[in-house]
Amino acid sequence: MGQVTDAAGQLPQRTAAAARSAVSRVTAGNIRRTVLWLALPVFGEQVLNSFVAIVDTFLAGRISTEATSAVGLAAYVAWLATMLFALVGTGTTALVARSVGAHDREGADRFCNQSVTLAVLSGLGISALLFLLAPTFARLQNMTGTTFDIAVRYMRIDAAALVFTSLTLAGGAALRGAGDTRTPMLILGAVNILNVPLSAALVFGWGPFPQLGVTGIVLGTVTARFAGGVLMLTVLAHGRAGLRLHGSALRLQREPVDRILRIGVPAASDGAVMWTGHFIFLIIVARLAEGALGQAYYAAHIIGVRLESLTYMPAVAWAAAAATMIGQNLGAGDPGRARRSGHEAALQCGLLAAAVGVAFYFGATALFQVMHKDPTVRAVGTSPFRIVALCQPMLAVSIVYIGALRGAGDTRFPLVITILGLVLVRLPLAYVFGVVLGGGLWAAWLAMCGDFVLRAILAAIRFARGKWVSLKV
Repeated sequence: MGQVTDAAGQLPQRTAAAARSAVSRVTAGNIRRTVLWLALPVFGEQVLNSFVAIVDTFLAGRISTEATSAVGLAAYVAWLATMLFALVGTGTTALVARSVGAHDREGADRFCNQSVTLAVLSGLGISALLFLLAPTFARLQNMTGTTFDIAVRYMRIDAAALVFTSLTLAGGAALRGAGDTRTPMLILGAVNILNVPLSAALVFGWGPFPQLGVTGIVLGTVTARFAGGVLMLTVLAHGRAGLRLHGSALRLQREPVDRILRIGVPAASDGAVMWTGHFIFLIIVARLAEGALGQAYYAAHIIGVRLESLTYMPAVAWAAAAATMIGQNLGAGDPGRARRSGHEAALQCGLLAAAVGVAFYFGATALFQVMHKDPTVRAVGTSPFRIVALCQPMLAVSIVYIGALRGAGDTRFPLVITILGLVLVRLPLAYVFGVVLGGGLWAAWLAMCGDFVLRAILAAIRFARGKWVSLKV
């Protein structure tokens, strides 16, 4: 297949020049500044995306504890979808980055087109699966009555739009691999600017909008996801960062699909295992106590997880920057620069996470007061949350190093790390000390922090040893 061009037979000059400039910066510029240049737009994207989740939790908190629990479960299920979409996105970023670093624009464009088709197919399949499993998820979380009904309805409406999320993520993965981290941020920015006011208007019945309560939250989210998918397709159809959709290139081809899935299957398996562990952990949280206290624990945990996204989102951003730097520099034949880029990304994000942890520790009371109206939820969540605050740097470092390994195509060992952290630390300790011995949310969150520490240590050691340098993708 020839390189996709405009009517004159050439890539648009401005697009091609911008793409060449991005590659030059990634493979030859100052590492510290380049990591920041790549990470900050993704960070902006993550801030906007996380802001939506926080607003959804805030809106649910204005309705009831049952609504908070239901919306929190739905957020976990949506997170499962994004983890499974790594089947396409992780391989796409690694392969596009390698191709761009090796100055193989035709190859990069081919992987981009194939990933869009795979994103549609995987999105439809995962949407159907989650729609069918919605009642099972709610029952496993010990939900009954109104909470059960709200959760199932919310998850099923939300599942209907996940194919558009899949498209947005796959397109963003390709653009980041090519060194363009601004465009995905702008698309997510537009999506979230639409989502937040629309959800609020549908919850409270502002202006001409009906008052729909919890259903209004999910309808706003579905509308935003649809808009995101359409925007991403529009951008790629016109061409960006040297990538462009082309009709014949969208038909699945065995060789590029095999290469995408060879990297993506372990990454998606890692995501599925991690999500399963988190879901089981959520089941344990749901059984920390009976009655009103148990519901308060659950709601407080949901709030804590939403707040913790303030660390998770920059970690994902710096992990994306590390993946792009490492992929392109390996493609350019400079493994030393790739190694230094990964360490620099971990350092920058670790320092930022330490600052977030300080803010969490001293601002825990104020944060829980803002996020929920129930004084019991505030009381049971505030003090344990300070333990979580102390572990934020370890969470960030683990995510960045795992993202760096994935950028090199090393997706199998992160799966091992995830299994060890969940099976040896988080789940058994949370159950024994939280449920059996009655330690409550304190014990559960201490076990969670132990998982962070183990994963950070193992990921850092794996990256430092450098076996990923010689991997063939």
